[in-house]
Amino acid sequence: MKNTPTFKFEAAAPHPVCGVDEVGRGPWAGPVTAAAVILDSSNIPAGLNDSKKLTAPRREALFAEIMATATVSIASASVQEIDQINILQATFLAMRRAINGLETPPKFALIDGNKIPPGLPCKAQAVVKGDARALSIAAASIVAKVTRDRLMCDLSATFPGYAWETNMGYGTKAHQEGLAKLGVTPHHRVSFKPIHKMLR
Repeated sequence: MKNTPTFKFEAAAPHPVCGVDEVGRGPWAGPVTAAAVILDSSNIPAGLNDSKKLTAPRREALFAEIMATATVSIASASVQEIDQINILQATFLAMRRAINGLETPPKFALIDGNKIPPGLPCKAQAVVKGDARALSIAAASIVAKVTRDRLMCDLSATFPGYAWETNMGYGTKAHQEGLAKLGVTPHHRVSFKPIHKMLR
């Protein structure tokens, strides 16, 4: 099939090789979450793809398969860290934490995007649109997305009125209405312009 991830990036890299992706750079609320995944080349779940191209039930099913067959590490950078060091550096921090948390230390990391986080414990390659091109990055995108979505649904139960269970913290109309009515929560990123403006 065209435009589906392959194992060619992993095959060309020293093993063990992990794929790394993050979710949550754009939202106004909640942490940024990263995952690092080392796939078992003899037992790769079928249908791995960029998490954005999959339905929520399909992501959940693949999440369970990935967790059962691969070596996985999940990490986040908090709202406070995002506000302190900026979203790009917080993304790098979450990715470093995810890679460092792997039970099997990787010799190589495939990073989604065009930048390699500084201070990694192994060599790395940035892969633009990697979640649609490399299977281990696709797996990491699914793990990060499902993990963060679940967290935002949990936070929504504690802080209702912002529709986080559907917008995952992004600045949708419902989220904006919630902010206008209820104000800023401890889970909002005060360094982000729309939130910062409300606090002035």
